[in-house]
Amino acid sequence: MRLLHTMLRVTDLDKSIAFYSDVLGMQVLSRKDYPDGCFTLVFLGYGAASENTVLELTHNWNTSSYELGDGYGHIAIGVDDVYLACDRIREAGGVVVREPGPMKHGTTVLAFVEDPDGYKIELLSDG
Repeated sequence: MRLLHTMLRVTDLDKSIAFYSDVLGMQVLSRKDYPDGCFTLVFLGYGAASENTVLELTHNWNTSSYELGDGYGHIAIGVDDVYLACDRIREAGGVVVREPGPMKHGTTVLAFVEDPDGYKIELLSDG
């Protein structure tokens, strides 16, 4: 078994694709419209879905907003340098909502950024 993907519902597909590709460096792996169901699925990632866990963005054409709820936590992405990653994300127009630094009660360096729909993405040093 392996984890295949995580799905997020997004309100502005083009804005979300730009965030995940231009700001976080993912590649669009596939995109398919489902006119009968009025939705589009876009898969993004850092490598082929056959070998990596990827992100699925679902855009329901007739939905303008979602309640994120309090059950959702975050997506985590490993980076070489959390501080440098945050600088690059800010330069690309992304929003850092928790500045880089050690986690509370620990030493792991992390930061949080937010996508256009308000989903949190945790950045963790790979090393």
